[in-house]
Amino acid sequence: MRAAVIVPAAGSGRRLGGVRKAYLELAGEPLLVWALRPFLAHPAIEWAVVALPAEDAAEPPSWLVLLDPRVRVVAGGAERTDSVRAALAAVPPECDVVLVHDAARPLVTGDVVERVLAAVSAGTSAIAAVPVEDTVKEVEPDGGIARTLERGRLWRAQTPQAFPRALLAEAHRSALADGVVATDDAALVERLGARVIAVQGSPENFKVTGPLDLPLAEAILRRRDG
Repeated sequence: MRAAVIVPAAGSGRRLGGVRKAYLELAGEPLLVWALRPFLAHPAIEWAVVALPAEDAAEPPSWLVLLDPRVRVVAGGAERTDSVRAALAAVPPECDVVLVHDAARPLVTGDVVERVLAAVSAGTSAIAAVPVEDTVKEVEPDGGIARTLERGRLWRAQTPQAFPRALLAEAHRSALADGVVATDDAALVERLGARVIAVQGSPENFKVTGPLDLPLAEAILRRRDG
């Protein structure tokens, strides 16, 4: 298996005051570096393509360029799907498996990467996910509760998500043709009727979205080092 990881990191960071999330520092290093390391440590990963804002892609940060010779930088787009599609186009044709990972998930572990890769090696698309523990309500626009969902079948999708390269490319071609925008690449593959399975992720593999998430991530890193 020859695999590549794609990391879309072209977001504006609107929920963090306009600061690019991928560049925020966690324990002295950018989130993007933390997000990439577990993939670069895996022997199956031969390529890593990072989609940055166009102005940053023209002059990538030195800490990213010098991180590993397998890292390539491309200009991302306005939407996440645009960035993934641009990065996918930069993956060499000899690659047969592509993983997609959020730059804002810095606490992914090698174990999670391995589980997703093991699943996709059998030819099935796979995502990291964790079962929902809270009671989930479907709520109407006026705040009224429409129904209580059966949580036993509900999982929270994470990344990495892994796909046969040809299947992911077809999913993005179809989405582009139909004008579909998604925040989740597995949803695009599901549109084609292809099977996607969930493998065990980790509660620690959360996405940094607000100011309270960074102190939590730092506390987790301190616990891991301890």
